[in-house]
Amino acid sequence: MSALLLVCLWLGICGHQTGLTTGLTSWAPCTDLRPLDMLSEMTNSSNALSHLRMVQSQGSRGFHLSTSPHALSFPLSRLFHNCPLFPEEFSLVLTVKIPSIPPKKNEYLFTVVTERSRHVLLGMRYSENKVHILFWSPEETNEWQTKVTFRGILLADNQWHTLILAVSGISVSLTVDCSVPLDLVLDKPFPASLNTSGSLIYVGSRRRQKGFFTGLLRQLVLLPGSDATSRICPNSKPRLAELSIPEVLKELPIKIDDSGAHLKYPYETDMKVTLGPQPPCTDTEMSKFWVDMSLKGLFLCNGVKWIPVLERKEKLDYVEDYQNLATISETMGLEIFHIPDVGHFAVMANKNTQPGSVLYRWTDGKFVVYQYFTTYQAQTWKYFTIGKRIFLALANLERNEDGTEHSIIYKWNPVKLKFLPYQKIRTYSARDWEAFHIDGDTFLAVANHREGNNHNINSVIYKWNSSSGLFEVNQTIPTSGAYDWEFFSIGPYYFLVVANTFNGTSTNIQSTIYIRLGNSFRPFQSMMTSGASDWEFFRIQDRFFLAVANSHSYDIGTQGPKNFYVINSTIYELNITGQQFEKFQDILTLSAVDWEFFTLGEDYFLVVANSFDGSSFSVNSVIYRWQGYEGFVAAHYLPTYGCRDWEAFTTNTGSYIMYSSAKEPVSKVLKLRTR
Repeated sequence: MSALLLVCLWLGICGHQTGLTTGLTSWAPCTDLRPLDMLSEMTNSSNALSHLRMVQSQGSRGFHLSTSPHALSFPLSRLFHNCPLFPEEFSLVLTVKIPSIPPKKNEYLFTVVTERSRHVLLGMRYSENKVHILFWSPEETNEWQTKVTFRGILLADNQWHTLILAVSGISVSLTVDCSVPLDLVLDKPFPASLNTSGSLIYVGSRRRQKGFFTGLLRQLVLLPGSDATSRICPNSKPRLAELSIPEVLKELPIKIDDSGAHLKYPYETDMKVTLGPQPPCTDTEMSKFWVDMSLKGLFLCNGVKWIPVLERKEKLDYVEDYQNLATISETMGLEIFHIPDVGHFAVMANKNTQPGSVLYRWTDGKFVVYQYFTTYQAQTWKYFTIGKRIFLALANLERNEDGTEHSIIYKWNPVKLKFLPYQKIRTYSARDWEAFHIDGDTFLAVANHREGNNHNINSVIYKWNSSSGLFEVNQTIPTSGAYDWEFFSIGPYYFLVVANTFNGTSTNIQSTIYIRLGNSFRPFQSMMTSGASDWEFFRIQDRFFLAVANSHSYDIGTQGPKNFYVINSTIYELNITGQQFEKFQDILTLSAVDWEFFTLGEDYFLVVANSFDGSSFSVNSVIYRWQGYEGFVAAHYLPTYGCRDWEAFTTNTGSYIMYSSAKEPVSKVLKLRTR
């Protein structure tokens, strides 16, 4: 129990009397110890209704306040029934959407102001990158408040944000979007006897026009006596975490009349929508909407011109077609890399033996043909280095003219400026190479897919022998239709995970993570996968993830084969305490064959190569954006045809992603727009 509540209990100043025979009063707090929704309280005033406009933005509704501070206020006595003392311990929860504001400008979110002296007893305001808390200390003799400032808080980005301010004695904390709380210690504690007699709460102002709130306000809640953080965090939608919001912001009632269904609500601005050819846009049409059915767009008149609100675009918001690269045949995979002092390259694993596969060089902002290779239904390439030496490992699926299966390691010749054959390695329908370094040693792991019709064969890890200058067998690992290897490290531990695709009767089999113990990899954990064709390891801050691309579910059973391509692919997250990967998120994919993780600025993305939906190869691949507690959310849909592989890369001209097609002789480079 706080010191304030103890004082109230003994002196009775915070209570109400139920009898006078003992000279004592029964105690009750000044207000209920429950969430006090100040926005709902404000909307109970009929005077406030005409000064509120409900606006929907980014899928959620909030209030836009008219610049009339007096109308957007109410007596604090509506909340504090038993006495006028503000609680010593409390938290405030606000959800706001704030447009950009000029430097040095401040706007108020709310204030408690005395009606007679006009002192700000308590208030909260923000600037471009700061949040300020103001409160009046009765013990102070000066005529200004105590000010607490949280720095580096970026709210004015036109996005929804939820703030939780918790105050207890000399401790003040601010939590933004359920992230790590920022804590400050006051020189003097929050006043234990802040008298609010004759005070009003002003929403979005400090009783003046100056500093009036210009954004959207969705939530403003006072919780006396406790910290609200644990009540609403963690949250699947941290930017819109709710303790209490007005019912009117949850849903809009629909009224049906003779002309059809339309929104009807007193806070909503009158909406007039025009159909047909483009009408004029002048002052008289201000705030009117026009729907162009030919463009399938919704436009808003700003008094001068029609501004697109929702518009069908031929190109994605921040991804645009940049280069259509005609390849000599369908491409099973691609590898993009950079050779210092030479430039960026893309090497294609082309399906057709003649004329083989092609290396492209980035020249004047485009990929152009640089070198040809003789390959036999090439599947993948892997770029790696050993010291200053540069290599490319090729995985061939088919036999050569001699009837033998070999995959080839090429080495870069710095004099001839091209790759030359360096070492042949016997492989069996090789699907993938993975190169990695451990304690100064270099390794190559090959995914052997099958030998004849037998999919249950060994895949092999090779180790570089510095004496012979060759890769030699280091370890064999039993695999079933192996399609991909992914190497990663976490702290001092090294891992290899294999994508097992098919065991001869089913694609629904275990794929295994191996951990390096001593001088070999040993089983660490197995997951059930469905035609697994790719693993992608990535890290987001201090969290570690593995994403598997499941290509199809196929079983040979007594009732005949079942073959499904529209299935979930799964993202796993490492549970460090439990020392294993656990399912984090399922994503519905269309015969997914590759994941690619990339970053752009401070954002994290995953793009999936969707290849087939059971009837067509013309399907969308999807870019998913990391949304924190929501996981990865679909952000952009990219039309692809038999998509096989994605690679992300950055040059001095920008950031790009590139995909290869296993069903048409075209690969595409897409440019990522930055804003």
